[in-house]
Amino acid sequence: MKKTLWAIGLLLLGCLAGWFVFYHFGNIIGLPERRYGPPRQVVIPFTGGAKDFSGIVKAVSPSVVNISSQRLVRSGDTHEGMGPFSSGPRMLSEQSLGSGVIVSPDGYIITNYHVIEDSENITVTLLDNRDFDGRIIGTDPKSDIALLKIDASGLPAIIWGDSDAIEPGQFVLAIGNPFSLSHTITMGIISAVGRANVGIADYEDFIQTDAAINPGNSGGPLVNVDGQVIGINTAIFSKSGGYQGIGFAVPSNMAREIMEQLKTNGKVIRGWLGVTMQDLTPGLADKFGLAVAEGALISDLAPGSPASKAGIRRGDTIVRFGGKTVESPASLKNMVAETGPGRVVRVEVLRGRQKLHIRVALGQYPVDLAQNEELMAPRAQIHMSAFSGLGVVDLTRDITRQLGLPAGEKGVVISDVDEDSPSGTGGLRRGDVIEEVERRPIRTLSDFNAMVRRVETQKSVLLLINRAGRRSYVLLKQD
Repeated sequence: MKKTLWAIGLLLLGCLAGWFVFYHFGNIIGLPERRYGPPRQVVIPFTGGAKDFSGIVKAVSPSVVNISSQRLVRSGDTHEGMGPFSSGPRMLSEQSLGSGVIVSPDGYIITNYHVIEDSENITVTLLDNRDFDGRIIGTDPKSDIALLKIDASGLPAIIWGDSDAIEPGQFVLAIGNPFSLSHTITMGIISAVGRANVGIADYEDFIQTDAAINPGNSGGPLVNVDGQVIGINTAIFSKSGGYQGIGFAVPSNMAREIMEQLKTNGKVIRGWLGVTMQDLTPGLADKFGLAVAEGALISDLAPGSPASKAGIRRGDTIVRFGGKTVESPASLKNMVAETGPGRVVRVEVLRGRQKLHIRVALGQYPVDLAQNEELMAPRAQIHMSAFSGLGVVDLTRDITRQLGLPAGEKGVVISDVDEDSPSGTGGLRRGDVIEEVERRPIRTLSDFNAMVRRVETQKSVLLLINRAGRRSYVLLKQD
């Protein structure tokens, strides 16, 4: 019996030793390589494990509507239709097509303002081809958002997503009615967030996407892979009028806030700080004694504005507003608007190397505001020899009236600019009023000439100019 057990043990030990040699020394003794088949593919599923977007499309499409509006436009008084027997300009009917999104079961629909602008009749068509008359509840041209209402109930409403949580690279779907092709679906990614200075609306914080957006998509939803609306498709960047891979959508959080105000008040009431802002370039940051070029540089304040009353000054840089980081003038502008009037907000300001915390009671955005609104001043970093090609004169009362400036303004006015000089090509214009040089006030031509002599050895010179009532800082670089 013992001999049998010993034999079995030796046999098992031999098998184990053979397996070890075969797998671990096979390469050394020239054994053929073992084939295990193709490498394993790792698949990252979409949310919920879906292999495609068909489930999302089925869930969201019933909430997307087609919007057709009629508006009257005056025909031109020349060219087509204006022969010798013409009776003059005529009122013609023009049709506008777009998309919209059902936001509540009782018939509220969000879309773009430009889709229904100046409309006489609005027709809303649902996915099941039912038509309804749409009436305007409220519009906000400054953000290009409008709210409509149809007489219906039990409608499929969209689910809002959090646009603050999105990131570039995430998949998105655009749903709409491009070129009257109802409920067209396109796919892409989020290309960028926080796009401003695009020139589409006064308040911009766009989501940029490469999902195909064409005429007729305006007002339709931009949807994430959870089937939530994260944006309202608004515009495209195109040289041909068609899709070129750059589209813009109003973030859902902004659109939803505006929609709620339109539903409650019929209009949007925004907060007001009362400053003019401009981008802070590295050169300007250096002039103002700042370590980094971040935040919004204050180039002017409206008299009696909330910012002025709180102690904010021209030349300050706002870097935080209500606990949020200010990345640019556009971001601060949106923060102020969304906060609303009457709120007291803590603002972090850099004044040179000094950090200040100032509490500001926001006002209400004035309806008739002209020059004192929170607008980005023109970008004005000019690479040139300082003052070359310029002619300046004292700012007299007559010149002040001609320029449309308030009485009592001080400074020197640029009387001529050599177009071929660095000044001309750099952007300074005839009629610009130079009010400061190196943050020192300029009241007369003598003040200006004295400062020119003082800064002639500097690498760059900081100016404050007044252009038609709007102030901005300009950095002139010496050769």
